[in-house]
Formats: sequence, C-alpha cells, structure tokens
Amino acid sequence: MTESPGTLADFERARFTHAGVTRDVYRGGSGPGVVLIHELPGITPKVAALARRVVDAGFTVAMPQLAGEPGRAPSGPYVARSLAAVCVSAEFATWAADRTSPVVEWLRALARDLAARCGGPGAGAIGMCFSGGFALAMAVDDTMVAPVCSQPSLPFAVGARRRRSPGVSPEDLARIRARPDLRCMALRFTHDRAVPGERFAALREALGDRLVAIEIDNPPGNPHGIRRLAHSVLTEDLVDEPGHPTREALERVLDFLRARLLAGPAPREA
Repeated sequence: MTESPGTLADFERARFTHAGVTRDVYRGGSGPGVVLIHELPGITPKVAALARRVVDAGFTVAMPQLAGEPGRAPSGPYVARSLAAVCVSAEFATWAADRTSPVVEWLRALARDLAARCGGPGAGAIGMCFSGGFALAMAVDDTMVAPVCSQPSLPFAVGARRRRSPGVSPEDLARIRARPDLRCMALRFTHDRAVPGERFAALREALGDRLVAIEIDNPPGNPHGIRRLAHSVLTEDLVDEPGHPTREALERVLDFLRARLLAGPAPREA
C-alpha cells in the first residue's frame, strides 16, 4: 500500500491481532487511550491531524487501518473504491438494520488492549462516517467509557427502519443501556442525508440524558458558510477558527474525553 511520506511519520506503526485477524494500528501520544476509527476512504491527512489534536489533549491514540491507504489524501475515485470495498466486506453491516458490524469485536479487543497498556479508567473511541456507530457498539465492554459517534452513517439510510437504526443490534444496545454510568457523544450536520435526524432521535430514545448530541445547523445561506453537503464534522468539514461551530464541536469532543478519562472539565451543554 502507498503511504504519503511524512503524513504519519510521528506515529508508530504496530500490528494487533485478535481472533486470527491482524491489522496495522498507528499509535502516538501518552496518557489514557483513545481508539480513533477513520472514516472513508481511510487514514487521510485530516484524520491524522485529528489524531494529533487528541494526542495534544493528553491521550494515547490508536488508529486502526480498516480500509484505504494510510496517509493518502481523499479524491472522488479513491473514496468510491474504498466505499465499494466496505460494501462487499462481511465485516461491515452496511445495509442490515439493527445489527452490529462484525469488525466491532476486533475493535473492542483493541480498546481493551489499549486500556491495559495506558491505564486510566478505561478507553475512549471516536468513530466517524461508516465507523461512527462502532464507537457506541464498543461500549458493550465496561472498558469503553467515552464513545464518540461522529456522523454515524451505517446502515445506509434507505427506508424508515434503516434511517432510525443506530447500527447496533438490539442485544448490544440493551447491554449498553444497562450501564447507568455510561455517557455517549454524537455529532452530525442537520442537512446530512447520510445521517438523518431519525437516527439521532432513536439514539435519544435509547440513551436519554446520557447522550450529548451536537447537531450543527447547515441550511442554505447559513451564517457560517457551511456547505449543504457537509458531512465530516471533525475532519474534512472542520473550520479550525474560533467561534466556528465545527471548531466548537471539536473542543466539546476533547472536553468530553477529558471529563471521562482525565477528570477534566465537564462536557459543554448545547
């Protein structure tokens, strides 16, 4: 695979194996562990930049490579190829409503290993796009204490049932709901068709006040100039300027991780 020179030079590439499946994992930082699960097409330069922000906030980051070429910038054809690979893979429940993707079991094991290595009260996770719901599904394990679901896009939002599905099986969701101390954060743009409002409504019904939901309004002509097709809250559509809603969202994510893993300031309320 082709890796862009320098993009990931400050991360250590390691291998992690669980249940006979081995993948590359890019690690960096120190402090409690956070699993950062890339969006499509893969670990892009902006995903790596997000990882550095999490490292700078006081955490060890582990980025598993689930698709794509590490360090490569996105393009239309590259995204299409990665999406096609995900769609045909049995590891990702792209269409099935109310099903946990099989890859989540491997991610849970990675989080347990990271927590054992790094200490602290447990681990955090940030899932984005196709992996957005994975962070919540990882919270079946008590090790996962800070799940962040950014623009959770699976299953594909076609049909009423899939539009409401959080991408987690009913059995796993029941186990997650049984954890009264668990808090979860979720983010989306309000006009993102890949992450419909019905999905966030279902998350609110399931988690109640244990869900911190960040919904960034992006209608045509919005005062912040956010494009109508905005999708990637923390990476490609992040505007890293004070006062911008996406920058505020990033800061709230870091606050959430600090509160859950470092006993830092409480998450900001909407």
